Amino acid sequence: MSTKWPKVKLGEVMRRSGETIELLPDVEYREVTVRLWGNGVVERRRVLGNEIAGSRRFVARAGQFIVSRIDARNGAMGIIPHELEGAVVTNDFPLFTLKEMQLLPEFIGGLCRTRDFVELCQKASEGTTNRVRLKEDRFLTLEIPLPPLAEQRRIVAKIHQLAAKIAEARGLRQQAAEEAEHLLIFMAHRRDLDDEAKKGEGWQRVSLGEVLGLVDDSHRVLADRSYPNLGIYSFAHGLFPKPPIDGALTSATTLRRVRKGQFIYSRLFAFEGAYGMVTKEYDGFFVSNEYPTFDCDFLRMRTEFVAAYFKSPEVWKEVAVGSKGLGDRRQRVQPAQVLSHRLWLPPLEWQNTIAEVQAEVEALKRMQAETIAKIDALLPSILDKAFKGKL
Repeated sequence: MSTKWPKVKLGEVMRRSGETIELLPDVEYREVTVRLWGNGVVERRRVLGNEIAGSRRFVARAGQFIVSRIDARNGAMGIIPHELEGAVVTNDFPLFTLKEMQLLPEFIGGLCRTRDFVELCQKASEGTTNRVRLKEDRFLTLEIPLPPLAEQRRIVAKIHQLAAKIAEARGLRQQAAEEAEHLLIFMAHRRDLDDEAKKGEGWQRVSLGEVLGLVDDSHRVLADRSYPNLGIYSFAHGLFPKPPIDGALTSATTLRRVRKGQFIYSRLFAFEGAYGMVTKEYDGFFVSNEYPTFDCDFLRMRTEFVAAYFKSPEVWKEVAVGSKGLGDRRQRVQPAQVLSHRLWLPPLEWQNTIAEVQAEVEALKRMQAETIAKIDALLPSILDKAFKGKL
């Protein structure tokens, strides 16, 4: 933080808010939570008063500073946004009303996201490993460099200007990725062609059971082994690594091994697009029986094609028809439903083209992920410079 601005103690520019309300049993209340590392003050849930332990809660007001006693050392603090005016919090989330003639909410909202401020909060916290908590009296004695209001406004305006440019750059890259996904869906479905045109170009009407075979490569779970595990994002966003399964701790007696090039989905989340292809980084991973896995008849169909085909929400809905479960979010799509689904299968030449485009899309995504990581790193750098008087 800047050394050229006069230092003030936090207790001189903010005071603890003691406003509370008595909870009424049949009234709905919004509860607040604070994300780590300055990532926002957000609504945790909406709940009736009779579902909240205790009879009173502190009331949050827009523009107040809020901090998590437990996670202040991890950057869990920020400003109450206007949309959470009147929400309630427990004593674990102290609220502070600012003296706005000295300290702007937007200024302290940015300052608290800097590494220097978080380090101050770490020094104001104490306790054993799992019970480290911010000490309020110590927090209020922390000193921060504080420029005049005019300078605070200038810094806040500059941060907003640069943050908007960062958000725009991030959005453009995400838009490019979405357009690439739409291209794959178009290529796999070719809705611009009617049935006769597809027949004329060599497409065949088949059921997936003719070109997919269910695989059950089950292995007995051994207590002395750890099993690499994967999950599948909803909305056709691909696979992701999950924490390894400890053979000594899991209740599962068997797990299924998957191989590169297989088609896989989640029975529980298929209705919202949890389909994908096993890529080389997941070769040899293990899943439960909630993840049916299939081998393709590579003489007729490439996995890249069926993975692209299942990116369409219309397909998820069609395949999920008739699924049974405890409500929409518990319905399970069974392998028989997938295998009985009928579709237009393009010639291998067109499928090979889809596979080539898919490879280019994945390369684009990797590059974009790296670029977005660099873009996201810009804001902390900007905040650091801003509050050191270098912006």
